[in-house]
Amino acid sequence: MSTDTLKSTADTVDAFFEAFGSGNQSALLDLFADKVDFTVAGAPNVPWAGSRSTKEEIAEFFGLFGQVLTPPESFALTGRVTEGEHAVVFATCVFGVLATGKKFTNSYALHFTVDDGRIVGYRMYEDSYAIHEAFTA
Repeated sequence: MSTDTLKSTADTVDAFFEAFGSGNQSALLDLFADKVDFTVAGAPNVPWAGSRSTKEEIAEFFGLFGQVLTPPESFALTGRVTEGEHAVVFATCVFGVLATGKKFTNSYALHFTVDDGRIVGYRMYEDSYAIHEAFTA
C-alpha cells in the first residue's frame, strides 16, 4: 500500500464530506467515477435504498434527502479507518421524515472505495429498521 494511495483516499473522503455538508452537489458528483458500485440496503419504503451505478442515479439519490427529510438535527462523524483504496467512516445523525413527522437516529458505516481520486465504490450500512419505522405512518 503506497502513501500516495492512502492520501488520495483520505483526501477524496474529506472532499466528499465537505461537499455533502455544504450542499455542493456539483462538487459532490465530481468525486464519483462514471460507473460506481453504489448500494444502500434498506426496506422498500425507504426512498434512497437500492443500487445505483451512474452519476444521474447518484444525483437522484442525494437529491432525495431534501425532498423527504427535514434538515439534520445533528450530524457527527465519529471515526474513520483508511487502508489503501478503502475508507470506512462511522457517523450518527438525526433526521425527521416530512411525510410522517417521525424522527430517527441513524448510526451508520459508509464504505468508500477510491481509485485515482474518484469514488468507485459506495456502500452504506445503516439502521434500516429505525428508518423504516420513521417512514411508516
